[in-house]
Amino acid sequence: MMAESMYIHIPFCNRICTYCDFNKVLIDNQPVDAYVDALIKEMKMIAPQKLRTIFVGGGTPTALDEAQLEKLLIEINNRFTVTEEFSFEANPDELTISKLDLLHKYGVNRISLGVQTFNNELLKVLGRSHDYDDIFRAINHLEEIGLNNYSIDLMYNLPGETMQDIEDSLRYISELKPKHISWYSLIIEPHTVFYNRIRKGEMKVDDDEMEGEKYMHIIDELDKLGYPQYEISNFSNPEYESEHNKTYWKNDEYFGLGAGSHGYIGGRRYYNIKPVNHYIKSMEEKGSVVKETLELTLKEQMEEEMFLGLRMNRGVDIRRFEEKYGRSIDSVYGKIIDEEIAKGNLAENERYVYLTEAGRLVGNSVFIGFLD
Repeated sequence: MMAESMYIHIPFCNRICTYCDFNKVLIDNQPVDAYVDALIKEMKMIAPQKLRTIFVGGGTPTALDEAQLEKLLIEINNRFTVTEEFSFEANPDELTISKLDLLHKYGVNRISLGVQTFNNELLKVLGRSHDYDDIFRAINHLEEIGLNNYSIDLMYNLPGETMQDIEDSLRYISELKPKHISWYSLIIEPHTVFYNRIRKGEMKVDDDEMEGEKYMHIIDELDKLGYPQYEISNFSNPEYESEHNKTYWKNDEYFGLGAGSHGYIGGRRYYNIKPVNHYIKSMEEKGSVVKETLELTLKEQMEEEMFLGLRMNRGVDIRRFEEKYGRSIDSVYGKIIDEEIAKGNLAENERYVYLTEAGRLVGNSVFIGFLD
């Protein structure tokens, strides 16, 4: 199967969030133009073709100025035809009318809006550059130009967060009626400001029990509002599910472009050079930015099929598994599946193996069972 999706990484931010461990740098004094040029050179290494999805993420893609954005968008349009979903990540305070017009002009049809929370004090704790007013201003911009397919991206289990904050977010969702919700639990990643502050006892997050209560409340309330859960942290009607992210969860192949990005082509995972200057230099001097390539064994491919596919509520497609790998799912993982069914974490029907409601609360421990 040919890769039909592409991820493009923009590593620049106007402010570094306290919880973020993605590959990113402050945009001030960075060689942004040279980076865009190197990114375009990497893009030209891929033959022009039709793609189902493109996702431009970061970092913060909207940290680019209009000239840089347009240069990138022109090249994407010249080389690729997007047949389904062309998504851009955006920060609410950076989504100006002129930038939105550019995105819309060049075929972007979905925005992933980094809201995180509607509480101004929590936004400060997170180190976000926007506030409550910016959120609504950005959404008004989106609706004014008819770009109504947007996702509100939120986080829960934040330091100092209360159930009222979650209720407030649910109320705003019911009023705004976005097409899609991503609502992730805060993960305390090493080498972040949050990690260091929690180690020092300067802040804390809720224990696992309270986190689980918040999670189940979010699932139940979003369902009532017309946003059924389709993946551990994602909610929408089937028409507006993130087709690009489903590429990852279905373990399909995709191109990865930009500093620190990774791709999956021909049974190989590849990882690009992370530091921006090294990425630019490598492209200029070697014509390549790949740092490492890993050829996956059949066993590793099947493992990934399981722990990625189980993130989706529908689960792993039993027929598709056998078509891809030439072995039945039961012959490879029957014992593990039966054990997790007995624990109440997995269920199975004629077409899918999937996490139960209880299983979604302990998903990581279930996934580990499929890794040798």
